[in-house]
Amino acid sequence: MIRPSSGRGRKSWKRKLDGFRSEIRAGLRDLRRLFGYTRHHRGALLLSLLATAGYGAASALLAYMIEPIFNDVLINSVNVAWVSVVVLVLYIVKGVSSYLATTLVASVGHHAVKNLRIALYEHILQQSFRFLSRRSTGSLMSHITNDVEKIQSAVSDAACDLLKESFTVIGLAFVLFYHDWKLAFLALFGMPLAFYPLVLLGRRLRASSDTSLRRWRSISEIMQETISGFRIVKAFAMEGFEIERFRRAASRLFHVNMRITRWTAVLPPIMEAFGGLALVAALFYGSHQIQAQRLTPGAFTSFIAALFLMYTPIKRLSRLNATLQGALAAGTRIFELLDTHQEVHEVPDAIQFAAMRREIEYRDVSFRYADSSCNILRGVSFKARSGEIVAIVGTSGAGKTTLVNLLPRFYDVTEGAILIDGEDVRRATLMSLRAQVGLVTQETVLFNDTVRANIAYGLKDVDATKIECAARAAFAHDFILALPRRYDTVIGERGCRLSGGQRQRIAIARALLKDPPVLILDEATSSLDLESERLVQQALLNLMQGRTTLVVAHRLATVRNADRILVLDRGEIREMGSHEELLRKPGGLYSRLHELQFSAEGLAV
Repeated sequence: MIRPSSGRGRKSWKRKLDGFRSEIRAGLRDLRRLFGYTRHHRGALLLSLLATAGYGAASALLAYMIEPIFNDVLINSVNVAWVSVVVLVLYIVKGVSSYLATTLVASVGHHAVKNLRIALYEHILQQSFRFLSRRSTGSLMSHITNDVEKIQSAVSDAACDLLKESFTVIGLAFVLFYHDWKLAFLALFGMPLAFYPLVLLGRRLRASSDTSLRRWRSISEIMQETISGFRIVKAFAMEGFEIERFRRAASRLFHVNMRITRWTAVLPPIMEAFGGLALVAALFYGSHQIQAQRLTPGAFTSFIAALFLMYTPIKRLSRLNATLQGALAAGTRIFELLDTHQEVHEVPDAIQFAAMRREIEYRDVSFRYADSSCNILRGVSFKARSGEIVAIVGTSGAGKTTLVNLLPRFYDVTEGAILIDGEDVRRATLMSLRAQVGLVTQETVLFNDTVRANIAYGLKDVDATKIECAARAAFAHDFILALPRRYDTVIGERGCRLSGGQRQRIAIARALLKDPPVLILDEATSSLDLESERLVQQALLNLMQGRTTLVVAHRLATVRNADRILVLDRGEIREMGSHEELLRKPGGLYSRLHELQFSAEGLAV
């Protein structure tokens, strides 16, 4: 009975030891990656190390100077000037070193965090739509803000204290051993035992820090959802529900943070207890050495002072443990995100696409999402010749938006190919491919900037006359002139200070100014009232003129004049033809959709 238990115990300890080693390796790996962001500032980092070494040496020498102060100045009244000058110089060196260490370490740390934040933001923007669909906006914002803030706190503030206090402890230890190595061993005998709780709690602190970051992510998600859905919250009188949801999330964060605080607070008293024991042992041994005249009173006083001074930085180091563990947990989350690659890649020999001249061809295209076993599109084939308008209609979920999203490579086809002038779009550089495509969607995306900046988005040094011409062609010029600062009016987040029709016309002006040969209109008028839709349709006619246009439409009335209409059903093209041709097909899907839609509109009238 004893042997199996003993064997299980050994296996349990082995698993714990292996886990501990794994965590150390992972932590060191993350620290090396983080240290890589300082590679352009190694000179400042080296100077900061020299400054912290100077701080530690000056602190240790000040403790050593207690011996001549006690023996020469206080007892024998000799060397007063010399001792005074040395003490003054040491304090000046300590002060200058402290200033240099603090500023240099903070500078390197802030540069590293800035580079890390930029790399994280750049990495997110370079990912595919699939990447963004699997992560909430709140969680990504939490990574860029709160996670990076945890690291910033560690590398800019805690790192300086860590270096200064570590060098101070090393310097004071030299003083102890210089005076009496036996007494030093006696005084520091319990030091490893004092650090054991620090190591033991380190894993728990890191786990709790990771939980704290996840709680912060939950709060960020709730805030983002509630603020972006503010109208719905108000309309359904759900303020109380959302406040209670936020209160629960905040309470969970509070409990985790209090657990971290309690574990951090228990370490300094443990250090002080071991320090008290060491001091008592030193007093007994030191008094015996003084009586035996093997140690002077000044040397012993210097020894005790160095011992006292040593426990102050040690306690500070124990408090820094929580900050460092939080930074390691944040670094793990950030590097996991940086190691996630779901972007659409360019081939090594990608070519620059010239402006489209002949046609777009979908050749036997199929598509399914990576986490799905069912195809959204199946064997879709059609051509859109230069200057043609091809409309795509069908029931909800038929794959209309997915079909047009494949052209600018927001996603890559699973099977088949999409070609522009006979060249597979996967052979093109993403920049040259997307430069050919203008996009106007149902959900107009505008930025919290001026009207001018929104129209000229993505273009540099655009002449004001061209911006105004684009706005006139989009029937936006008149309402822009009525705004408080005209083209320099800031329109708010997502253009919230404009009406739906006004936002759409700004988006159309943006597409006109870009002047792409290919245009995608994805339900561009479906959410507008009749008056706004009339103005937007006129603007769209100006926009479509001379361009190859793919129109995703819900209202069939908007696609009557299309050169060709594709009818999608469950990811397949069921019918293809002009409006009149499709209506003449008895029992056809298009004619049935047309009948249902216009009969419903007649009932509504």
